[in-house]
Amino acid sequence: MNLSRLLVRFRAGAHDHPKQEGAYVNMKKYLLVPLMCLLVSCGIRNERRIKVSEYVDKMKAGWIGQMVGVGWGAPTEFRWQGEIIPADQVPVWKPEMVNQFGQDDIYVEMTFLRTLEQYGFDVDIRRAGIDFADSRYMLWHANKAGRDNLRAGIAPPYSGHPQFNAHADDIDYQIEADYAGLISPGLPQAVIELGEKFGRLMNYGDGVYGGQFVAAMYAAAFFTNDVEKIVRAALECIPSGSLYHQTISDVLQWYHQEPNDWKKTWQLVEEKYQLNPENRRFSCTGAHDKFNIDAKLNGAYIVMGLLYGKGDPDSTIVISMRCGQDSDCNPSNAAGVLFTTIGFSKLPERFTSALNTKTRFSYTDYDFDSLIAVCEKLARQSVLRAGGRVVTDRRGEEWFVIPAAAPKPSPLEQCWNAAPVQGDVRFTDEEYAEIGVHTLPREAFIDVWRVSGPFMQAGRSGSELFDTVFPPEEGKAQWRKLPMGEGGYDAAEIALDRLFGTTECVAYLQTVIVSPDNREVVLHIGSDDGVKVWLNGRLVHAHNVQRGHSAGEDQVTVTLKRGENPLLLKITQGVGGWAASVAVTDASGKAVKELIYK
Repeated sequence: MNLSRLLVRFRAGAHDHPKQEGAYVNMKKYLLVPLMCLLVSCGIRNERRIKVSEYVDKMKAGWIGQMVGVGWGAPTEFRWQGEIIPADQVPVWKPEMVNQFGQDDIYVEMTFLRTLEQYGFDVDIRRAGIDFADSRYMLWHANKAGRDNLRAGIAPPYSGHPQFNAHADDIDYQIEADYAGLISPGLPQAVIELGEKFGRLMNYGDGVYGGQFVAAMYAAAFFTNDVEKIVRAALECIPSGSLYHQTISDVLQWYHQEPNDWKKTWQLVEEKYQLNPENRRFSCTGAHDKFNIDAKLNGAYIVMGLLYGKGDPDSTIVISMRCGQDSDCNPSNAAGVLFTTIGFSKLPERFTSALNTKTRFSYTDYDFDSLIAVCEKLARQSVLRAGGRVVTDRRGEEWFVIPAAAPKPSPLEQCWNAAPVQGDVRFTDEEYAEIGVHTLPREAFIDVWRVSGPFMQAGRSGSELFDTVFPPEEGKAQWRKLPMGEGGYDAAEIALDRLFGTTECVAYLQTVIVSPDNREVVLHIGSDDGVKVWLNGRLVHAHNVQRGHSAGEDQVTVTLKRGENPLLLKITQGVGGWAASVAVTDASGKAVKELIYK
């Protein structure tokens, strides 16, 4: 007989026969301590067990959940900001939507899996940064700012520090932290450590905690299907004094107040975490913009989907989606966690019937089958690394034996009161040489700008205003100086969305380049969205495009005259991000240090 069940069975017999109750009390009094010592001596510890085959089934479902959530919600992404998506605007699910091989919300995290596969769990954060810097996919917000920093030679964790990254509180690591939980079944501390390694490539404070929280939900989902227990277990993995922790705690409280009306909870979240500037102190587009890619607000929408979905896949995804803002990423996280509790073999057929297992995810070496294989491989390493075991029973079935231990969250930090940067923040020359893609040197970016705008016309989009002449083009504008280097105004990405917080319009930037002589230089122009450039009153570049900001994406060679050279930019805006930058180099890509900007 299993010794750990002996007392339970004896007690059950005593309750069936009341006269034996006294015997049970005496047994408990005189045998409990020796019996517990015997249990310990026999090696019985606080452990959890899961069949490896069951783990794989659940992990596989977690990936399907991500793909289903992002595929279903993609048509709605950021189309509703500060409002609930109407029910009749929710897309109709089609089985082929599961095949999301070109979604950055899926393939970015596979870069981290590849680093772990190649170098193991003890990989240095700087090595992780080199691998992320070498990625070739398009990025936005914290991911982009972090990678730009890495490519410019700023090593992690400084690449995600608020001093260098105006998006450090954004959603990015939260979007891609699913991998960490899927390879860490029942191992919350492993999740925290992975967040400290990969989350700090692009995030800080609540931006990191959001990823640790989401990954911890996955880790818990292998052992319970009670979503509230999953949420509460994940909360134990982030600092209790953080604003992210407060946000999720509020959602739990409001859920218990209104367990059947998610819209009432949505309104409470909106009032406290969207409309209250005190809780948006590091929002990348400013405290009053309807657009909000902040980790904690979108994290609230993930949890709302899980709680109010009450275990139903469709309801979980649709509620998380209808909360708005990042309405494909949020249902992706929510569905990933819920599907993990269900397991691939038990998922409704409509979510798996059209799955293509042979197409590779963009920018990776993985198709679906090889992705599952590498996650199992890494999970085995993770279990052993945590002091667990892989055992085989008499039937030849493998089991993970996983030690249960209370998590120790990362230290408390917040972006608006960040710890000062100390020491050398840069890669060594040898490390930097390993990065195959280098960005422009920071000293090459023009850091003196004046701004005018925004300008708009009713019924016309930003791209439709590209050729419309506004006062700055006629020399009649009013200008104000931008506080470069303050409040997130970085010369490498001038955040016009933070300044104006509006859509479907244009704005103008102006500076003067003072050159000691006549010389040829290269202007490296980045814009979100379209851009026109005039130098000395002459149009030298025009590109009407809808895109995210990438420094130096356009280049034009121009000739500066000796003395002052007025430079004027027109930047169009559709929706979402809005930014611009100009760097000036010689033909070899080196900063021209003799130039003055005023």
